Amino acid sequence: MSMAGNLRKVTGLGRVGGLRKVARLARRRSRVDLSHPARSPLGSSVVNCVMYQDGVRVPGCTDLVDAVKMVRKRGEGFVWLGLHEPTDHEFAGIAELFDLHPLAVEDAVEAHQRPKLERYGETLFAVFKTVCYVEHEKLTATSEVVNTGEIMVFVGEDFVITVRHGRHGSLGPLREELEADPGQLAKGPAAVLHAIADHVVDDYLNVTDAVQADIDQVEADVFSESGERTDPGRIYQLKRELLELKRAVVPLARPVEDLSIRPIRVIDPEIQAYFRDVLDHLMRAKDQIAAFDELLNSILQAHLAQVTVAQNEDMRKITAWAAVIAVPTMVCGVYGMNFDHMPELHWRFGYPLVMGVMVLACGVLYRGFRRNGWL
Repeated sequence: MSMAGNLRKVTGLGRVGGLRKVARLARRRSRVDLSHPARSPLGSSVVNCVMYQDGVRVPGCTDLVDAVKMVRKRGEGFVWLGLHEPTDHEFAGIAELFDLHPLAVEDAVEAHQRPKLERYGETLFAVFKTVCYVEHEKLTATSEVVNTGEIMVFVGEDFVITVRHGRHGSLGPLREELEADPGQLAKGPAAVLHAIADHVVDDYLNVTDAVQADIDQVEADVFSESGERTDPGRIYQLKRELLELKRAVVPLARPVEDLSIRPIRVIDPEIQAYFRDVLDHLMRAKDQIAAFDELLNSILQAHLAQVTVAQNEDMRKITAWAAVIAVPTMVCGVYGMNFDHMPELHWRFGYPLVMGVMVLACGVLYRGFRRNGWL
């Protein structure tokens, strides 16, 4: 019986009658690589379960419980169990098998956790926020730019349990990269934790590069000479999405720093040097996000200043035209009072004279406003 098929015993899925047929199907597909799909072909939360010895995947049909016993009996190797959005019922047997702390189990199942690093006895529990860039043809006030998920990692001396939440951040390609380097994988569960941290932080850098392209486009639109006004909603949307990215990146600095400098039993000192490299990349992403936030603030202030200037120009034009129109309005108002005794009221040239005076006065005002840039 395959290791994946026997996980029904550990997760409690064997008591669910509707999954028996699915389990039989999984046994017939023993060669399927379960690391790539978002959900396992078993229909459960199990994505993959592999035992490693000296950095090499151990082939063959082995029960999970037997694999753990074998690893602990030999005193070398480890088991890597991958899960995707498990339920309390599915995770209960696994938590009992590996003696996981209830608080850590609750965090792993519920998700929506802040990036952190905690130690429960001999087990290390780490939470990483995963991010991915959402492609879009044109940035709008409602465009989704950054999508987030989570990866929880339980690390012991002879096991690694990864719990993933979200539709992105598959660890299948990462597993293949590690298996292609047995020397690194032979360093134990800490090497897997480092690889996951490095993978997550590299995604941060990729997303920040993509977000920078959106910010550059908004900046170009704001300062374009075409005269078109940029929708401020696009700037606010970028700031909101940048805040989501900031929540994933900034809190992770302390856990990665602890992994790189603090003595931890399950982390080999040789692996800590690799975590220092991850910390350098993380700080780079953190600095980029801070710079983006300041740049967006400047772009928003510049946009608001442009709007204010445009409004002032409109008000000056309105005021200038109102002043020009006030002259004929005043003259017409005076001669529209219908008094019998008014100067030049019955003079033959009174009408053309008044019209000429109004045209001349309006022309002088128009020329003056035009010269001062009001019109």
